[in-house]
Amino acid sequence: MLIGVGLGPGDPKLLTLKAVEILKNSDKVYVPGDMAAKLVEPYATPVILDFPMLRDYDVLNEVWKKNADLIADESRNGTVAFGLIGDPNFFSTFTHLKRVMNKHYPDVETSTVPGISSITSFAARADAEVDSSFEVSDGSEKKHKIRLKAVHPKEIMDDFRKEGYNEFVFAERLFSDREVIIKNSDEIPEKGNYFSIVYAKKD
Repeated sequence: MLIGVGLGPGDPKLLTLKAVEILKNSDKVYVPGDMAAKLVEPYATPVILDFPMLRDYDVLNEVWKKNADLIADESRNGTVAFGLIGDPNFFSTFTHLKRVMNKHYPDVETSTVPGISSITSFAARADAEVDSSFEVSDGSEKKHKIRLKAVHPKEIMDDFRKEGYNEFVFAERLFSDREVIIKNSDEIPEKGNYFSIVYAKKD
């Protein structure tokens, strides 16, 4: 298994207990740079993989494929962690690595452990009290939406479809013993509760 582990914004005290547990119990731990390596070192001996900060996707795809080739057998035969700054599902090196891994090595199971992201870190450091809708962008085309408090998920999905969104996930009470995650749009219920989320994506 390959697990993307969020290490938070850089403060070693902001690693989650789950992240520490995964790092300690993995057979191998990879990281994309020195900053992540220093956060991992108290719990495991990290191996740094090269992920250049480029916008040339031909070059980047070669790098991602090379790194996927490197860790495929280890991930297939044991537990491999990939530790990174922030959260593995938001603007993350792991997102690209996971996509390449799923394409070329679909037999390797992948998962992620969330970390404190730059978004929530910024709010804490800047004393920004976000209590209404907001937008996060890196300047690229907007292809994702997340609706919190999705008490009427079907209605929300209908509105999102008008904007071109065509893939949906419904989630409720995440990480609790009553967690619900539904990825089949036809099975998403008419009603959710205060702790419900609708995630939408378009091609």
